[in-house]
Amino acid sequence: MKRRDLFAAGFGLVSFAASAQQQGVIRTHALSLLGEPALPADFPHFPWVNPAAPKGGEVALTSLGSFDSFNPFILRGTPAVGLTNLYDTLLMESPDEASTEYAHLASAIELPADRMGVTFEIREGARWHDGRPLTAEDVVWTFNTLREHGRPFYRAYWADVTEVTADGPRRAVFRFRSNENRELALIIGQLPVLPKHWWEGRDFARPSLDVPVGSGPYRLDRFEPGRSVTYRRVEDYWGRDLPTRRGTNNFDALRYEYFRDTTVDFEAFKAGQIDFRAENAARNWATGYDFPAVRRGLVKRDEIRHERPTGMQAFVMNLRRPRFQDARVREALCQVFDFEWLNANIFNGLYTRTTSFFSNSDLASSGLPVGKELAVLEPFRAQLPESVFTQENRLPTTDGSGNNRDGLRRALDLMRQAGWTIRDRRLVNAQGQRFEFEILLNGPVFERIALPYVQWLQRLGVEARVRTVDPAQYQVRLDAFDYDMTVDVIPQSLSPGNEQRDFFTCAKAQENGSQNIAGICSPVIDALVELVIAAPDREELVARTRALDRVLLNGAYVIPQWHLRAFWIAYWNRFGRPARNPKFALGLDSWWIDPELDRALAEAKRGL
Repeated sequence: MKRRDLFAAGFGLVSFAASAQQQGVIRTHALSLLGEPALPADFPHFPWVNPAAPKGGEVALTSLGSFDSFNPFILRGTPAVGLTNLYDTLLMESPDEASTEYAHLASAIELPADRMGVTFEIREGARWHDGRPLTAEDVVWTFNTLREHGRPFYRAYWADVTEVTADGPRRAVFRFRSNENRELALIIGQLPVLPKHWWEGRDFARPSLDVPVGSGPYRLDRFEPGRSVTYRRVEDYWGRDLPTRRGTNNFDALRYEYFRDTTVDFEAFKAGQIDFRAENAARNWATGYDFPAVRRGLVKRDEIRHERPTGMQAFVMNLRRPRFQDARVREALCQVFDFEWLNANIFNGLYTRTTSFFSNSDLASSGLPVGKELAVLEPFRAQLPESVFTQENRLPTTDGSGNNRDGLRRALDLMRQAGWTIRDRRLVNAQGQRFEFEILLNGPVFERIALPYVQWLQRLGVEARVRTVDPAQYQVRLDAFDYDMTVDVIPQSLSPGNEQRDFFTCAKAQENGSQNIAGICSPVIDALVELVIAAPDREELVARTRALDRVLLNGAYVIPQWHLRAFWIAYWNRFGRPARNPKFALGLDSWWIDPELDRALAEAKRGL
């Protein structure tokens, strides 16, 4: 969710291939945060795609839960999956380069000498599915509408934009609060542009199943509310020959079928009703694919390594609840969690423990703070625990036997320090109130993880309960911060920045619908987030991010879980694939239906 850096070390502008500079204005085809873009202005297509891939066929995919809206940009309602296929963005990220975006809906990007804004020149010929031209006025309306009526994320992400105007029908001009937010031009490039004319007379803040008008490679073709939705490839899509689109979006139709739980979902895949599956359950991956279609070679499996940061998946405690506001309590609950037992007995040893909010990247903190990272932290020494400077952030480990006596002893000691004592085998406070809480889940898959944790907590005298609700109800409760503990994934990129405000700052801790799920509110973390956003170069960004990571880990706001450095995929053998995958994504949009394989599969299925 990041793109590239406009500035290299020393805050100078990086050199751009095929860029021109006139009167201090840089005009370019791409932006990069980590160096010069790899592809020149005249690149014919992304290097991993097959530009001659055939078009055709319908692909059946899957989603969990239900939907009641085609507006994914607001808090209300449960949006259908796949709606991003409807809308073009100003720039297109390259999943083969870290933090790089290329001109897409915009034909060119202009950067003023003072770095106080960015201008996007809308590509001539860009149009909506109803034939009307897409203009800079649509860009202005979209930006202002999302910031005023959209999810809180947009207000945090674009907080440093002061104004956007249309300088003619094809020039959208954004002005910035300062020139220190080095990624701001790139994240504006991610803007999905919406049709102002279609939304006139409609309430943007209300969920709706009105079929929207888009400009992207697919249009919404048909749907059954809550059960299925199909997108049809736009034959005369205006951008089909752009270098950012060539070789992609090869399926004539994308059909998403909804299921209530992953068990039924998997059975539908095994029965051939679903074509492609991204597996996320280690036990399934290790033992669940021994069925006839796999043995006959009709279903293929692959493990695709990637280089993207894996972020933080964790049990998250809601600090808005008084029982979790003491860091010693949070640390005690972490001591009880036995990852090694889970990995050996549930995950078949396939996962790696997550030890950083920026795992699988050079942004993760380690050891003790030194050098530039220490220099970042020094001004906050009086506001931070001394342990930030003197102790490594190490998660507890066990022998995997399930007998975590050392962890329980440490946890009980921490709880006693926080004012909790054991009485009648129950952990209670001075008023005799029991320590109890609920773990909120959005499906049964995680119950096999949460229930062992509940048992370990019982040994500590803690009464924990698991409550599983459907995805729609879960999202409503999440947006309202109506939970004690839940499971969350905090995604990260190789160039963290503005989105950290929504994850970790005080301003978002009480704003319903924000991504600050834990309710973190710390003046030091607020300051570190702003330092990350304003980092002038890569070296400083790494140091500041490591400092932020260290303080977050020291606060024990979450109970880190695990990550996987590969995509696990299974699919019925009817697809053609490019010779390689991009480094940071799966690249399913560059696959195609192979006619010969498709015919052979259809014939073989009749014999199952």
